[in-house]
Amino acid sequence: MSRYIPGTHTQRQAMLHDIGLDSMEALFASVPQSVRLNRALDLPEAMSEMEAAAHLRSIAATNANTEENICFLGAGVYDHYIPAVIGHLLQRQEFYTAYTPYQAELSQGSLQAIFEYQSMICMLTGMDVANASMYDGASALAEAAMMACRAVSKNEILVAHSVHPEYREVLKTYGRFNGFDVTEYRYADGVIDLADLEDNVSDDTAAVIVQTPNFFGIIEDLREAAAVAHRKGALLIASCDPLSLGILACPGDMGADIVVGEGQPLGLPLSYGGPHFGFFASKDALLRKMPGRIVGQTLDTKGRRGFVLTIQAREQHIRREKATSNICTNQALCALAATVYLTVMGKQGLGDVACQCLCKAHYAYEKLVETGLFSPVFQKPFFKEFALKYKGNIKKLNKRLLEHRIIGGADLGQYYPELENTWLVAVTEKRTKAQIDQLAEKAVAV
Repeated sequence: MSRYIPGTHTQRQAMLHDIGLDSMEALFASVPQSVRLNRALDLPEAMSEMEAAAHLRSIAATNANTEENICFLGAGVYDHYIPAVIGHLLQRQEFYTAYTPYQAELSQGSLQAIFEYQSMICMLTGMDVANASMYDGASALAEAAMMACRAVSKNEILVAHSVHPEYREVLKTYGRFNGFDVTEYRYADGVIDLADLEDNVSDDTAAVIVQTPNFFGIIEDLREAAAVAHRKGALLIASCDPLSLGILACPGDMGADIVVGEGQPLGLPLSYGGPHFGFFASKDALLRKMPGRIVGQTLDTKGRRGFVLTIQAREQHIRREKATSNICTNQALCALAATVYLTVMGKQGLGDVACQCLCKAHYAYEKLVETGLFSPVFQKPFFKEFALKYKGNIKKLNKRLLEHRIIGGADLGQYYPELENTWLVAVTEKRTKAQIDQLAEKAVAV
């Protein structure tokens, strides 16, 4: 964001003159007096630039950032390392200032970047086609449910109770206003309860939703869920952590029909929860039901390779009643970050990061259990996040840890009453052995 925004009185008057107005009041003449504030804004006295900068720094200093604190908090957004090249490329003006590449002849760079992103997402997920422009993991999941309902002409969605709670809330909101019903099925020992899934799936089921790793960090086996869904003519939607796919089998190879997820781990900062992006991929048979933008590769009249927006089923491009979705914001800058991240890491690097997350998370799990203050909640394999029962109060634990510049894990009890005083701890490749040891040491001191 620019720290200096020019705009002199003379410039403002010139702009008003160009649109045939003589004052700012005239610009807002169409706004009724009844909805205007009709008083001065309640703002402090004006400051000099130097004073304002110091004041804003003092406000920012009250935040517990991950530059000065050790972060073990995940629950959907994670403190991964971001290579410096990502920021360098993202701030180039041809990417940073670009919007939707409607005119292909003027947007080949942006279009190719999106095409490469789509290709990489397909490789990660084992799917045939991917789009761009999903807002985040939650909206991508909800859009996948809508697409499944359209594809199989049914209106019931089954979602695991182990799926991210906020994702489930977004899904229910979409369902309420788009005419599909959402039913949750249980988990057992931290993974989906296949018996309960069997009891709930029916001929009206459009899709079964599974998250892997799920909200507890546990790796789900998609194959049996896929078999249950497919026997009833339903689709399997898998919500995945993209980094986990550096070492785990592709969801496509496990029977998934649609794969979605939160792309933040691929080179994007925490940013107080956004902006991030959702990735969305599916089997080729569902291509024409897919929401958002899809960039295709073609040849021009001279036989040269080129890139264009294709299969445009968005409401901005066709009649609204025929559109598959009203997703329209361009998330390409965030998707570009993922493209650069995947490019610089490569297959080996992505696998190395995933392995570090896995190994360090298991080391942290063992160290915390060794303290005697924590005990296992589930007995299932996990990736970079795990749940432990604490012999105390989680809120007090996190408060005391923060005094030692450690951001503790999430309190699962606020989402799952049956898991009161259960700590959800995330460990990424950024965490060192010394930091993990410090976590265990300070947790005991609390």
